[in-house]
Amino acid sequence: MSKPINIAILGATGAVGTEILRLLESRNFPLNNLKLLASHRSIGSKLMFRGEMLEVEEVNKSSFDNIDLVLASAGSSISKAWLETIRKAGALMIDNSSAFRLNPDVPLVIPEINPSSLIGHNQVIANPNCTTILMAMTIYPLHKIRPIRRIVVSTYQAVSGAGTKAMEEMKQQFKNILNNKEPETDILPYPLAFNLFLHNSNMTDIGYCEEEVKMINETQKIFNEPNLRITATCVRVPILRAHSESINLEFDEPFSVEEAREILLKTPGVQLLEDWQKNYFPMPINASHDENVLVGRIRQDFSHPCCLELWICGDQILKGAALNAVQIAELLISKNY
Repeated sequence: MSKPINIAILGATGAVGTEILRLLESRNFPLNNLKLLASHRSIGSKLMFRGEMLEVEEVNKSSFDNIDLVLASAGSSISKAWLETIRKAGALMIDNSSAFRLNPDVPLVIPEINPSSLIGHNQVIANPNCTTILMAMTIYPLHKIRPIRRIVVSTYQAVSGAGTKAMEEMKQQFKNILNNKEPETDILPYPLAFNLFLHNSNMTDIGYCEEEVKMINETQKIFNEPNLRITATCVRVPILRAHSESINLEFDEPFSVEEAREILLKTPGVQLLEDWQKNYFPMPINASHDENVLVGRIRQDFSHPCCLELWICGDQILKGAALNAVQIAELLISKNY
């Protein structure tokens, strides 16, 4: 892929799409032309980019003509519907949905972990699930030193993962409850204000919801460890945009807290945040709008000599989605993949 290039953002008006737009500008991404694409509902919308108001266009069969790269964040069904049109136009798609993540022929990439997976792509690259990215960023550096045997993770996921409309709905629910009114649930399945619920993705026949299965399967693929043992419990919590995760890691032998802390201090994209005297560790309020994954409260598991426990927070829209996609695009250009 030569540079600079022509880019289309598919799903430009959504939470992730607008963040991609901001990142392309703030990171001075090398591009010739930029096209903003969305559904019929967004026709006429305008978004600012480099001092110019760009009009959002409805996606159609000719939308990808003369486009080199499509950054897609419009959902699985949209990505599946337009992939062949994108390919026929000669463009490459970096897809933020779950549509192609587990396809063995599609790279599933976190640039800091498996950049070589981009080699030999077939015009589509998958962006991992947000919870997977945040966890993998903090545990893979440890896995490289001593292989992880088992992962037990519980997530506390912000409403941003359900989209912009869900974010606005939760805000309104808080207002309603504080004014002694019933909270409305048009987008969310249950009231989230002053509440939480187990992740509402479809339940599988093994008793795990799809979000939990994503974390398991995607981590195994990214690490290239198909037999890595993982269990996950995913929860939606009344936080606006940063996810949190409690992670327990089992190794074959003891892994000292001090060594783990030193490794993570040197890991790009990860920031250690710990003040044990003040009981101050990563919080969603710290992680929101931060490009790093915050990690802290690294401790020895009192119940097992070969286990470590970590607490992490990360912006679901940034590194959990938009930033990872833009970093993949930057890597494609720098390596001429």
